[in-house]
Amino acid sequence: MHDPSLHAPHRRAFMAAAATSLILPVAAQDKPASKLERGSTRVAGFADAEMDFQLMRQLGTARYGGASVGECFALARRIQNGVPASWVAAFSAAAARQEADAREREQRGHAISAREQYLVACNSYRAAEYYSGVQSPEHARLGLKSRECFLAALRGHDAGVEEVSLPWGATPLPAYYVRSGATRGRAGKTLMIISGYDGTLEETWLSYGRAALERGYHLMLFAGPGQMDTLRFHPRMAFVPEYEQIGRLALEHVLKRPETNPRRIALMGISFGGYFATRIAAHEPRVRALIANSPIVDLHAYMISFVGFDPSAMPDDKDVRLADIDQIPDAAIPPQTREMMRSLMVRMGQDSFKHTYQRLREFRVDDDGLRRIRCPALALVGTGEGAEPLAQAERFMHAVGGPVTRHVFTAEEGADGHCQTGNLAYSAAVSMDWLDELFDKA
Repeated sequence: MHDPSLHAPHRRAFMAAAATSLILPVAAQDKPASKLERGSTRVAGFADAEMDFQLMRQLGTARYGGASVGECFALARRIQNGVPASWVAAFSAAAARQEADAREREQRGHAISAREQYLVACNSYRAAEYYSGVQSPEHARLGLKSRECFLAALRGHDAGVEEVSLPWGATPLPAYYVRSGATRGRAGKTLMIISGYDGTLEETWLSYGRAALERGYHLMLFAGPGQMDTLRFHPRMAFVPEYEQIGRLALEHVLKRPETNPRRIALMGISFGGYFATRIAAHEPRVRALIANSPIVDLHAYMISFVGFDPSAMPDDKDVRLADIDQIPDAAIPPQTREMMRSLMVRMGQDSFKHTYQRLREFRVDDDGLRRIRCPALALVGTGEGAEPLAQAERFMHAVGGPVTRHVFTAEEGADGHCQTGNLAYSAAVSMDWLDELFDKA
């Protein structure tokens, strides 16, 4: 969900402290305010903007059962500001504790409590996976634990959840198919969702999948080369520009299923997935509705807007090579930024920062491609995302060949940030209601 860069000024998370109005007995009103406390947990995030965004990302999933607000803030107090290792240690320990608690409740026959705790553990493992070094074995272990807890949470759930492998040559790509019970055997509507740079299939379920299922959609959650879910199994598999090939595999799986109505297939892309989904829709007329959150048509321009310069044009003697990352002192480049640079290089299959940004030039959908998108499209973007994302949303609006609806989220709604992590339910309402109204007319 997050877009890696040296600087990400658009991600200023809004951590507003609530002022509590207390009705006290008359005798208590004379006591100093400092003596009155309702608990030891404090509403406080991080000075580091990126880490604060990741905390908001975790908090946002509380609406759909992926976290506890109090537990997140309790963890934040034990994490050193801007230090990835302390984040990984805190969230991985919390995940292990939550998983053990879920297993114990399951053994005692408390299925609902166990399911809820497994889902929280799943998301805590994902949070730890995010800051874990991409080349470390711990990265894959944490991701696979997140997957394991997710499947444990949905075991016995009313929805029929299936693990799916999409055949990418000789390599299987991970996906989930979730069947809605609302259609009762009739062909129904399907929402296919692809996340982005560091979103996962499990997080996608929490962000939009559960909301879509509640509205009667079958779900196809899928991932391609370079994405987090694929890295867990194939750590050397890099991103490719041609995501229409992965989209075709997912579509063919969906269309083979008897519960699929081919006239009601929608595709949603989240973060980098905004590019993936747009690219897929430009090549696939079988997609009948497109939701781009946000619409990315030029990944290279999108990324350099956060760095502040174009690394693809830097002199060779200024380049940062993958082999040199660990030799850079903290004073020159902070540990968090170095790890983000390493992750981007590895996942783009490149040996240097310059080569990575040269490769990013291939990740684009030109105006001819956008004109080929004839299905209705919804463009979602937040006012706090920055000038380039807003400009690309504007280009998407005017170049797409079919009808386009735009929704701009605001700070007042607590949804102006990247992918509306601060108000997922409102984002789901906007996107799912648009889709419902569209398919109801079909």
